[in-house]
Amino acid sequence: MRMVGLLGGLSWHSTIEYYRIINDEIAKRLGSKHSARIILYSFDFNEIHELQSKGDWHTIVDKFVHAGKVLEHAGAEAILICANTMHKVADEVQSKLRVKLLHICDATANAIKSKGLSKVGLLGTKTTMTDPFYKERLERHGIAVIVPSNNDIATVNSIIFDELVRGIISDTARSRVVQIINNLVEEDAEGIILGCTELPLLIQQKHVSVPLFNTLRLHAMSAVEFALA
Repeated sequence: MRMVGLLGGLSWHSTIEYYRIINDEIAKRLGSKHSARIILYSFDFNEIHELQSKGDWHTIVDKFVHAGKVLEHAGAEAILICANTMHKVADEVQSKLRVKLLHICDATANAIKSKGLSKVGLLGTKTTMTDPFYKERLERHGIAVIVPSNNDIATVNSIIFDELVRGIISDTARSRVVQIINNLVEEDAEGIILGCTELPLLIQQKHVSVPLFNTLRLHAMSAVEFALA
């Protein structure tokens, strides 16, 4: 079994889910006594969030490259950045590492294409929804991406940073996000990308009528496939 490295703590609530999903799937495939070979580098999320708020992506790259090299030296054979927004710097980080970064957009695109969909709505942080890095990666896979209105973008971003990263899950927030999803469906979105690794803690398939793409789970499963390849 190959060793997988996780760049986590972005936030730790979703990193727990990465660890759980990967180990659960390994046990299902190999037997209940098996578990994954994982190395975790966990950031102090407040430090990363402050850098993001200031737009200091250069320092974020430096920190991610340093952490990635720590994982490389510890034996990781592939690395996952356990957050959607931080994939803004994935290509730059990848260029400075020896091992492969398993990209969250690629795992998501493969799942969307497997369902025969070509147009999806994207939810996530403001950066993920408004910066071109995420949409352009999906468009290279032939997938059209739409995002909510500016007001709805602000609402989702607030729910993520004021509630979800703190472990707060509320029915009020869920209702607001479901309505935003319904708005995207009215604009012909055939499915919805939960493009923040905290969003699956709030929204599940039972809450909406169109396919949801849980990027956290899809990314974690790509780590399983790599580990067992």
